[in-house]
Amino acid sequence: MTGPAPLVDRTVAAFRQSFGGDPVVVAFAPGRVNLIGDHTDYNDGFALPCALQVGTVVAIAPLDDDSVIARAIDLDGASDSFRIDIPIPLLSAGQWQNHVRGIAAGVAQFGLPLRGARLVISGDIPQGNGLSSSASLGVALALGLAALGGELAPDRQTLARIAQWAEHNYVGCACGIMDQIASAYGQPDCAVLLDCRNLEVQPVAFPRDAAIMVVPSGVARGLVDSAYNERRAQCTLAAEHYGVSALRDLDVEMLEAARHGCDEIVYRRARHVVTENARTLQAANAIEHGDLFTLGDAMRASHASLKADFEVSVPAVDALVDCLNDVIGSEGGARMTGGGFGGCVVAVVPKTRMTMINRALSGHWKRTGIPPQQVLLARPSPGATLIAV
Repeated sequence: MTGPAPLVDRTVAAFRQSFGGDPVVVAFAPGRVNLIGDHTDYNDGFALPCALQVGTVVAIAPLDDDSVIARAIDLDGASDSFRIDIPIPLLSAGQWQNHVRGIAAGVAQFGLPLRGARLVISGDIPQGNGLSSSASLGVALALGLAALGGELAPDRQTLARIAQWAEHNYVGCACGIMDQIASAYGQPDCAVLLDCRNLEVQPVAFPRDAAIMVVPSGVARGLVDSAYNERRAQCTLAAEHYGVSALRDLDVEMLEAARHGCDEIVYRRARHVVTENARTLQAANAIEHGDLFTLGDAMRASHASLKADFEVSVPAVDALVDCLNDVIGSEGGARMTGGGFGGCVVAVVPKTRMTMINRALSGHWKRTGIPPQQVLLARPSPGATLIAV
């Protein structure tokens, strides 16, 4: 997890070994960690992610015919091939090839140039931790394929939409667009405040004396697509009950005033989204002013809401959050991050407390019997980029 340079070298070397010669295009797109604002994106709400220094590299060269040959070196060189001059078929659910096929179809669907290609994919995002490896793959592929077709500066929003479209239509997950926007628009030393209704992106400078810690819980993220899609459907039912186009249009007063007749679970899903939107705006303002106390309050309240109202946390994650919040105190905070059901915890802390936090984590792993996890000391990083053309 040392950034794109070693990953680029490894991917280019694998391309040479697989196909002979050098790639023509090399593209990188980062993963992301969401500081606050989970399950708000598909409700037209607000989120506050930042791009990570880890991600996905795609090395590509042209083919003279209308086909794509793809190899995934992280999967022991597993390969796929398909034609692009006919409708690109899906394979059975859960296969990695559907990500590649979906992006190729999406590039054409959104009007970007697409041509035959040989490509190799590799990444260094820890898997199963909710750091958006799939969004990273999608954005990197979309950027690389468009560049190979001659579009060297595609619209960033279009790249994100292609990656989301592929998730919906080829992967089978009705995700929002926050992960893809974070990967496409990331900025160094800044979190990104995203308005998911109009996709307006506002950089928020991250305090120099604070650190972002991404701590795996030791429980691989078990968010099956059906669970995610169920939460999304419940939010749709809530919006219908309250007579709004999206839960973004509600505030707490409106939520409570029209609660009668709403299914209790649907109401709690809506309460999470409404309060999470308010917390996200509060957190963005706190980060901008270096106020780790207010930020910590918002992060702790976010986790409590994700646990109780949205019901996407698990005991191992809750225990890790409690451990971190106990040692962090009031200046900063920790919460689960991502879709839920396992994965990572994110913490924003003063750099001066790092030693104490690491000591507390060592004790946590011993108490729980979970093998010690590799902590990613994250830094807000640039978004998707063409490394070589």
